[in-house]
Amino acid sequence: MEPREKAVLLPDAPGVYLFRDAGGTVLYVGKAISLRSRVRSYFLESSWVNAKTGSLAREIADIETILVANAREALALEHNLIKQYRPKFNVLLRDDKTYPYIKFTASEKFPRVYFTRRVKKDGSLYFGPYFPASLARRILHFIHKRFLVPSCTVDLTRSHPRPCLQYYIKRCQGPCVDGLTTEERYAEAARDVRLFLEGRRHDLMKSLEQRMGAAAERELYEQAAAYRDLLRTLEDIEERQRIASSQGDDTDVLAYHAEAPLVAANLFHLRGGRAMDRREYYWEELDEFDPKEFVPSLLKQIYLEAAYLPKAIHVPVDFEDRALLEEALSERAGHKVEIFTPQRGSKRAFLDLVENNAAHSFEQRFRVLKPTSKAITEAVQAALNLPEEPQRIESFDISHIQGTDTVASMVVWENGRMKKSDYRKFIIRGEGGVQGEPGKNNDDFASMREAVTRRYSRVLTEKRAMPNLILIDGGIGQLRAAAQALESLQIINQPLASIAKREEILYIYGQEDEPCVLEHHSPVLHLIQQIRDETHRFAVTFHRLRRGNRQTKTALRDIPGVGPRTAQRLLREFGSVANIHRAGVEGLSRVITRKSAEKILAHLNSPATDGSTAGSEVSENEATDNKVPTTTS
Repeated sequence: MEPREKAVLLPDAPGVYLFRDAGGTVLYVGKAISLRSRVRSYFLESSWVNAKTGSLAREIADIETILVANAREALALEHNLIKQYRPKFNVLLRDDKTYPYIKFTASEKFPRVYFTRRVKKDGSLYFGPYFPASLARRILHFIHKRFLVPSCTVDLTRSHPRPCLQYYIKRCQGPCVDGLTTEERYAEAARDVRLFLEGRRHDLMKSLEQRMGAAAERELYEQAAAYRDLLRTLEDIEERQRIASSQGDDTDVLAYHAEAPLVAANLFHLRGGRAMDRREYYWEELDEFDPKEFVPSLLKQIYLEAAYLPKAIHVPVDFEDRALLEEALSERAGHKVEIFTPQRGSKRAFLDLVENNAAHSFEQRFRVLKPTSKAITEAVQAALNLPEEPQRIESFDISHIQGTDTVASMVVWENGRMKKSDYRKFIIRGEGGVQGEPGKNNDDFASMREAVTRRYSRVLTEKRAMPNLILIDGGIGQLRAAAQALESLQIINQPLASIAKREEILYIYGQEDEPCVLEHHSPVLHLIQQIRDETHRFAVTFHRLRRGNRQTKTALRDIPGVGPRTAQRLLREFGSVANIHRAGVEGLSRVITRKSAEKILAHLNSPATDGSTAGSEVSENEATDNKVPTTTS
């Protein structure tokens, strides 16, 4: 049955419809109070004035419908199906930034806290979102300092020989080392952190007062003083929050700038009457832009699963499902959520300001395409969950051919540019490879462990600072090999990530099960790719140099009467064995004696060597095209 005929037979009831193409792929998901009326409208020629509707109707090969009890159920089901199928004709949420949360690993024996932008069903508790993101980091700093609960990636299921720096600066109790703390003491601190994050400050302060009194009675005055200081800090935080909440309700303001097929949108978060954070969204393929479809689609994807909902949302246009969406959001939030389209006054003025920011974002992304170094480092910090903006990134790669001439490279990105003076090369000694043959190792993981170990053992010996991020060219295997190397040096809490070559997926150590997939136009991805590609180029260049030198030296050393100095002089003059062969007796006589020249050419022209080496080596010019110092570490 043709889709047009099938539409006529649909029930006059609320539900969700899915349009599929001839291959069964979902093209579009929509909802309707009357499925029959809504779906039939797509096949009316009068609707094809809209280019998007016309293109969609021509691709529809089948229609699938799901009946629901009411419009609110249809709204929720439509959102879930769009998220599941991501149809190309729906407006899909895309941004380079997600909301900041604090993750509390309640299921662990020694719970820890982390900054994260991904909420998962993993048994942990997530608190937030926090605006701005720096607020979440300040709260984590407060937790580390006052409660001594860390954000480390150390394996706490086993004991370690010594604690990390955080223990020595009194920001962790040291559960990784036997005897530094007790399970009861750590559990008490973890309970306090949970009460603090849940907002149950009154319960926490009451508990602290009781413990302070008990410590004073036992004449543990230092402990009692620590409880007293923490109580005063919490009272100060409580007072500040009361002042902020009296200054105005929480409001979100959404606006956009569209020049189809390109669209940029901005979402501002106002908390306590002040703008606390901003999100940016971009689309490149919205051939037909309809604000009354775009705005509700965006609101549903942002808020229907949000952990926190403001009391008011301001948008530039009204739309059909506004009342229905308000009802669904109010039920989810537990308080009334209203969606307004301000027409005048201060609220309209702020909406205009957000529209201006959206236009500026559009210019930056689609016309200028060159964000500032500060913006890029902030984006890298957000995307990779780094504790601070990266000022220095060190990147590693391995290069070899079937395990021969194995080398590693390290390049450095610092303060917005590549720092070639800090590049390093490593000849892999191959402890796990062929005995007695330096540079022969077919195990990339062992090679990566060796390179990382040698680099950072030297950094520790020379007491230099570690980079803000170590980047590995490779997948999860190479990432874990580098992590093992760092752990063997007792370097923990070091930000570490890898980028897979083909998929361009970023794996972050400690979060391997939730890889970071960035949009192809993301400046973060561009920076990581730039560093990765430079690391690969540097490794391959060094590998070619070593292989070329080995092959060339072998070919010349086989000639009777040619020693190391003569071979070096010939190489410097002619560059390769092939050029030596072509130079002839007269050409060689300018560098060495005629007798030696005749002997060399006779050997190269002999049947045993003719053609077997002349084209096998890399020329000196090709092998040494990299001008970076060749120091090894």
